[in-house]
Amino acid sequence: MPQLQRTLTLFSVIAIVVGGVIGSGIFMKPAVMMAQLGSPLLLLIVWIVAGLIVLCGALTNAEVATMLPETGGQYVFFQKMYGNAFAFLYGWSAFAVFNTAGNASIAYVCSTYADYFLHLPRVDLQTELSVKFHIPFIGTIFPLHNIGVKLLTVLLICVFTIINMRSVKLGAGIQRLLTALKIVAIFLLVLGVFTSGKIEPQHLFATLPGAPTGLAFVTAFMAATAGAFWAYDGWNNITFIAGEIKQPQTIIPKSLLLGLTVCIITYVLINLAFIYVLPADKIAASGFIAADAASAIWGTTGAALIVLLVVASTLGTTNSNVLATARVTFVMGEESKWFKAAQKVHPKFQTPANALLYNAVWTILLIFSGSFDMLTDMLIFVSWLFYGMSAFGVFILRQKMKEFERPYKVWGYPFVPALFVLFTVFFLISTVYNDVMNYINNVTPVINSLFGLMIVAIGIPVYWLSKKRNSK
Repeated sequence: MPQLQRTLTLFSVIAIVVGGVIGSGIFMKPAVMMAQLGSPLLLLIVWIVAGLIVLCGALTNAEVATMLPETGGQYVFFQKMYGNAFAFLYGWSAFAVFNTAGNASIAYVCSTYADYFLHLPRVDLQTELSVKFHIPFIGTIFPLHNIGVKLLTVLLICVFTIINMRSVKLGAGIQRLLTALKIVAIFLLVLGVFTSGKIEPQHLFATLPGAPTGLAFVTAFMAATAGAFWAYDGWNNITFIAGEIKQPQTIIPKSLLLGLTVCIITYVLINLAFIYVLPADKIAASGFIAADAASAIWGTTGAALIVLLVVASTLGTTNSNVLATARVTFVMGEESKWFKAAQKVHPKFQTPANALLYNAVWTILLIFSGSFDMLTDMLIFVSWLFYGMSAFGVFILRQKMKEFERPYKVWGYPFVPALFVLFTVFFLISTVYNDVMNYINNVTPVINSLFGLMIVAIGIPVYWLSKKRNSK
């Protein structure tokens, strides 16, 4: 039977980390985060704090990834930590919520920035609102909202699915190219700001009127942190492809440490660039923050160039996620005959072609289900639920598999994983509270975290029915 091959080198894996992380969030979330916090200085602090927390989680997961360097990543980890049922629930959640919704939202941002040039079609508001689906206790979905952007998003998912179905090396090669273009875009923007002579350092210490204080500040800080988490999400993609990495015991921790350090520094510099050329109120109101910052320096032509490079950046992230996330769907065939076909390796291309196809179909359904913010809020909540369980599982494996060789041990054990787990619990509780309050106050049409949990819960009867079918 054809098997997936170990073909990915350190440079390719670092490119997948950086390419999978730096993509859409940094070009969409700063405006929302500024509106929530009301302070440029606090905005920078949130990016640093969120980055360090993510780094703690990544280095914690790296211990297990180097112990069990197999395709499927956290799915395999959860089998060892909590058993097959929990692993299947994770795999189902990855397939139904955060992996596919992540692919959808990243490609959605790419299409949104492409709309700067293309002026994609839209339906009128009355038609848009007339086609809707209401989910009791969750909210209402409007599939025709921003239909032109959604159709382009579907096209992007299809193109990258076909590329990665044909060759792992081709997908990795395209990833290296698009990551390089991404770095060029960021370098030009940051360098342009700091050498323009138009920077305003006093912007850093200005605050918006009505900036939150007291309990409202804690709520706003956690909401902004959720936005930053979205921008940092994607670091765990390399655990999904661990079975295709050369020398995974050394490459996985190195690529996570180096890749995420690059991401943290890059995010701080980009936000500093935005702050130095735009006042807080313009950042909070911006729809195309990178384009607005470039326009302040170079005018319309410069803004168009940066938007073009942002499109290239988000293309790279879309490709990276399509390549990596299908590996979780691939290993789900071990536990469910319903996903058995996803485990087949293409006999000619040596790729998980069926798993890529499954992911693409469900991703397209999610694209029509919601907006960018709905998709990201839903997937971040669910993914962090499992990130916390994965970090807690390190304590379990230290007891269950004491004699197992650990090529890498998480730094600062037990404090680093414990800190990550405790923060995750606080983050999840505060997110549910914020989502419910936003729904009650008519800020959002859907309780995003509960919508995500509802899709996760569907995995329980799916697992039970599939096991019953397996036994027959």
